Order: sequence, then C-alpha cells, then structure tokens
Amino acid sequence: MYARPVLIHRRIMNSYVKAGNIEQSLKEKELRSLYTALKPDIEERLGEFENIWKTKNNTKLFSELCFCLLTPQSKAKTCWKAIVVLKKRGLLFEGAVSQVAGCLTGVRFKNNKARYIIKARQQFSEIKSKIINHRSVFELRNWLANNICGLGYKEASHCLRNVGLGAEIAILDRHILKNLELFDVIKEVPTSISKRKYLEIEKKMKVFSLKIKIPIAHLDLLMWAKETGEIFK
Repeated sequence: MYARPVLIHRRIMNSYVKAGNIEQSLKEKELRSLYTALKPDIEERLGEFENIWKTKNNTKLFSELCFCLLTPQSKAKTCWKAIVVLKKRGLLFEGAVSQVAGCLTGVRFKNNKARYIIKARQQFSEIKSKIINHRSVFELRNWLANNICGLGYKEASHCLRNVGLGAEIAILDRHILKNLELFDVIKEVPTSISKRKYLEIEKKMKVFSLKIKIPIAHLDLLMWAKETGEIFK
C-alpha cells in the first residue's frame, strides 16, 4: 500500500500561482524553485515505486498494471480506490467480469476495463517475465502497448514508472501536456497522440528536462503536483 498522497502546502503553491494567474508558473526559474521545495517528497515517492521493482511482488506489480488499465478518461485517485477495493474483496486475481466491474465505482467504461483486467490476469506470468528480464525499457514499453488490451503508450509508460522503471520515459497525460504547452515545449496540446507523436513529444520533454536540470521522472511528478496540488501516482 502506498503512503497517503503528499499534499502540497497552500503557502508553497501560492508562491507560484497567485490569484489564478498561471503566468507566475511559466518561468523556468520559478519551476526550479518549486522543484527545490518538492524534491524530497518526489524522491520519496519514486523510492516507493523503485521498491516494487526490487521486490518483484506479484500483487504490487499487478495492482499497478490494473491501475493503469483503469486510468484512461478517469481520475487517478478514483482508479486507485477501485484497486484497493478489488484487493480487499479478493477480486484482483479472481472473480468474474461482473464482480470486478462492481468494484470500479466512478471509473468510466468499467465493464470494458473489467474485461481488460481479466485478460491481463491470463497474461500476467508472461508480463512479469517480460518486465523482469527486459533489456530495454523502450522495447518493454512497446511490447506492453502492443500486447496488453487497454494499454496505450501513455498507460504503458505510467505502469513502468510506477514499478520503478520510469527514469527514461515520459507519461504524457493531460497535466503534463498542458505544462509542456505552457513552457513552449510543444506548440499545442494534441487532440490525439499516435506512437510517432508520443515519441516526438517525449523527446522534446527530455530536452527540456536537461535544459532545466530536472530528471524527467521528477519533472513528471512536479508538473502533476503543480496542477493538482499533490504528489500522487
């Protein structure tokens, strides 16, 4: 079980976003200042993710995979609550589609996503083997996106970050894309992202990460926290 979400003190956030004026947060110097304030909490959360990779715990690995299957068009906290309910009811590794769907309160397209979880169960031995024995996180991500129903590049990236393998990849969700646009890393938030477009934006984010000297895995959580007010998953 993860520690509770790290809530960012209102005083800290008000230093960067005043009266709804997001222009305050656009300057790279201020982003660096926010990073300095939040770096210990970001490192703690990433350490929790890395511990999953070190232990290779089946329940934790599968929980993260299922969490990422639930997240498209749904709130992250709602999806994690659903995973907690599934585990409490013994339905993460067992149970029919209807039983799993019954635990996905607030998750959009819950019947389809329940089916994805069932299919992922059937593939879990292979999935775990691929994760443990991977030689390239980029090849592993490509395999996950191509072989797991319900996982696109964003979800595969999210899953890998949450099991401790996110040091070189980006999770291009709406919060990150919004910030990349604000910082002129991309011209506009795309309405849809193909594999080619995903890799193109990821490359630009890496360049920006190097420019402002914030590791890309840290930058992801920093931008997410900047938008939501907390460091979550």
